Amino acid sequence: MTLRTVVFSSPWCRLVSEPQRGEPYFLLEVPDYVAVVARTGDARIVFVQQHRPAVGCDTIELPSGLVDSDERPEDAARRELLEETGMVADRLELIGTLAPDVGRLVNRMWCYFAADVTPARSWTSERGITPLTVPEAEALSMAADGRILHALHVAVFFLALRKRCLNP
Repeated sequence: MTLRTVVFSSPWCRLVSEPQRGEPYFLLEVPDYVAVVARTGDARIVFVQQHRPAVGCDTIELPSGLVDSDERPEDAARRELLEETGMVADRLELIGTLAPDVGRLVNRMWCYFAADVTPARSWTSERGITPLTVPEAEALSMAADGRILHALHVAVFFLALRKRCLNP
């Protein structure tokens, strides 16, 4: 039996020590993530632009966020899509789950595709987040050429292509 010891705990994460072969090994327990590739009826992909202090620059990302402890991943995906972009999806398709960092993080990333998203009737934008849409072909180029910096979001595009949700 492996003994795990909580080294640090906050509302957002727990740092856990779990000895491996007599050496300390640390895991970071964080909530699951969701990300949505959302396409409008006119084949535009919905993104958000926001400043990310960890990388010191503005980034272009998919609508995404953390799954609350009392919520299903699909509900979190719908919530994040609406909160960050003002868009609503009639249907979300689960296109895969990923392990964000198998060496350190104890969580999953739930990846969704939403076709024909539409603007919500009423929506107030989140401070510091700017929604934007780009043509599907341009979005795929952005994922391939580094304009989308978030590695997990590039992986979500790959899943969407593999599931034939997007047209290369």
